[in-house]
Amino acid sequence: MSGTQERITDALYGLGWATVKKLPEPVARRLGRTIADAAWKKRGKGVLRLEANLARVVPDATPQRLRQLSKQGMRSYLRYWMESFRLPAWSKERIKDGFTAKDLHYLTEGLDAGKGVVLALPHMGNYDLAGAWVTTKLDTPFTTVAERLKPETLYDRFVAYREGLGMEVLPHTGGSAFGTLARRLRAGGLVCLVADRDLSSSGVEVKFFGETTRMPAGPAMLAQQTGALLLPVTLWYDESSVMRGRVHPPVDVPETGTRAEKTSAMTQALADAFATGIADHPEDWHMLQRLWLADLDHFEERPA
Repeated sequence: MSGTQERITDALYGLGWATVKKLPEPVARRLGRTIADAAWKKRGKGVLRLEANLARVVPDATPQRLRQLSKQGMRSYLRYWMESFRLPAWSKERIKDGFTAKDLHYLTEGLDAGKGVVLALPHMGNYDLAGAWVTTKLDTPFTTVAERLKPETLYDRFVAYREGLGMEVLPHTGGSAFGTLARRLRAGGLVCLVADRDLSSSGVEVKFFGETTRMPAGPAMLAQQTGALLLPVTLWYDESSVMRGRVHPPVDVPETGTRAEKTSAMTQALADAFATGIADHPEDWHMLQRLWLADLDHFEERPA
């Protein structure tokens, strides 16, 4: 991305946070749907990639069904962005009423035990809203990690946005994030990580909807090294103004095996939990990038 493109991107995000948050919620929702439908009709690279990914999630879907799912997926994706632009303006009560989760007891009991909890999520629904709900409704601070974006000013916008919602945000690069996360967990804290895509050489190979991809080793390694509870979480929307979620049963550390073998088994268990949630709500999985290794054979792509 050139310097000019970076400045334009930063300006557009800045415009979104400055303008969309001032709109009434129904107006913002309609605007998001209008933008989503326009992007879907254009059939750009992101939409086509979303459909290709959904074809693996719903292998028996007809072409017509895949197009319907990708349209719903773009609407879900733009709902995420409209909500994110507006979240800084939401009242505490609106945040508390904006999310509900099944099997929340896994999280609350884990926190009460004082051993630390790692929540691992795929790119579903709006994890920023879920995070704001945790810091507001549950009154529980947590630590997360953000990829360094270009330009640096855009990264700073995202950090300021998430810190404004009550999160501690660490940069993905620099080498110190893992140690800080481990310290937070050993102190009985909460760590939340998006964990369904890591195409770097350090990613763990897993089977996901029948094919091989890589997912980050961090959640499993943190659980092993600190004794923290590892919980998968999936999120989705319905037609209401409330986002839904599910806290899945804990991923246990295997009793035998090397550290690498344990990490592999735990990451596969995370992938299986993510697949369950995504299969139930495929339209709310916002994966507009290449994910499976078979799709990368003839392409170069920067990890995200």
